Amino acid sequence: MMEALSFLSGQTVAVMGLGKSGASTLHALAKAGVKAIAWDDQAQARNEAIHDGFMVADLLEADWGSIDLLVWSPGIPHVHPKPHPVAVAARRHGVPLVCDVELLSRANLAARYVGITGTNGKSTTTTLTGHLLAQSNVAVGGNLGTPALDLPPLSLDGTYVLELSSYQLELLDQSRFDIAVLLNITPDHLARHGGMEGYIEAKSSLFSRLRADGIAIIGVDDEPCRQIHEALSHRKNITVRPISAERFVGGGISAVDGILVDDSEGRAEKILDLTQIASLPGRHNWQNACAAYAVAKGCGLSVEQIVAQMKSYPGLHHRQELVAIIDGVRYVNDSKATNADAAEKAMVCYDNIYWIAGGQAKEGGIDSLAPLFPRVRRAFLIGEAARAFGDTLDGKVAVEQSGTLEKAVRQAHDAAVKDGIPGAVVLLSPACASWDQFKSFEHRGDRFKELVDALSGERSAA
Repeated sequence: MMEALSFLSGQTVAVMGLGKSGASTLHALAKAGVKAIAWDDQAQARNEAIHDGFMVADLLEADWGSIDLLVWSPGIPHVHPKPHPVAVAARRHGVPLVCDVELLSRANLAARYVGITGTNGKSTTTTLTGHLLAQSNVAVGGNLGTPALDLPPLSLDGTYVLELSSYQLELLDQSRFDIAVLLNITPDHLARHGGMEGYIEAKSSLFSRLRADGIAIIGVDDEPCRQIHEALSHRKNITVRPISAERFVGGGISAVDGILVDDSEGRAEKILDLTQIASLPGRHNWQNACAAYAVAKGCGLSVEQIVAQMKSYPGLHHRQELVAIIDGVRYVNDSKATNADAAEKAMVCYDNIYWIAGGQAKEGGIDSLAPLFPRVRRAFLIGEAARAFGDTLDGKVAVEQSGTLEKAVRQAHDAAVKDGIPGAVVLLSPACASWDQFKSFEHRGDRFKELVDALSGERSAA
């Protein structure tokens, strides 16, 4: 991010991990004239950095007495399940570990900051919030899409809307937020946080970074978040807005049966029928909409402005993205569903599912999806988890051990067309990470779309 990082002038900054955010950080530091030392355990990443003219050196052999700050890639373990040796060395010498979001907030002190986190729904909520605020001076990124230091500098009238992972939240120091959103908490990334307690602590830490007079927006449809809400309700210097897609909440925003109701001013007002917005299907998206509405209202938008923008929301790529309708069969890209809880959000929206699932499994597998198995006509399993998922589905759902996405799409297409069941959906909702066969969930979703585009048959307007 531009010359704004000049506040680090005269310091030496180490950058560990040269993926998307790490590379962005290096370029931002270079533009500001800040001395940087880069390292990555992967030779290819190091070679690319050297090719771009950056100083690359093994941080295990660094003179830590001369290093002032370590910008850490959130994807690299620094505490659990085992800390990377570079993190151990940095902490031994008193060098703080931060992520790129921390540098953004230090560089742009005047802007407003909205932080959005949660196990599921944070990407949709972040993009929807950005869409609601699109007529103002807004920049959207963080864990989603654009790295923090690739976002433009914003002044007093600007708002950063940032998706924040639990990994990033652990690597914040001085960052403060004007509005903090926690959507939900279900088990995920437990090894990285030393168990569920550590994961909850990481997620809830966002509220400890809320400015005085800030707004805390929190979903209350799961027990961990209800307990956090109860604790927050005793804080006197912030406004707490509960949100729910399951029940009416006094003083908050709810969307029972898809009807968004605003009780933030003590009088329940029906605002919008979310069931009429095709890009926000299902209860989970109604909760996301409640959160985005609460943020937009907290940023000063009128109800009329919010409603108009929400109706025009195009949806999020790779999250229940309708790719095509071929011979009456819908093809839905839900590649962003990287755990069972996320897959459940899509599966409850459809009957007669031809389900493509599998990849690199998360904690708990797909056991929790058992109540939805009757909706699945046939499952097409891919990747590392295929055999284990097959065992779970045995005797409950007809299974094809497809192995690859290419084969799964072809088999699912043939089966759905042959069966000819009205309302059939070929649903890529893997309930797994993508790294066993793809570079990212985006890569997996894009490949699914390519394969669907290549299918033959009569196409209807999507």
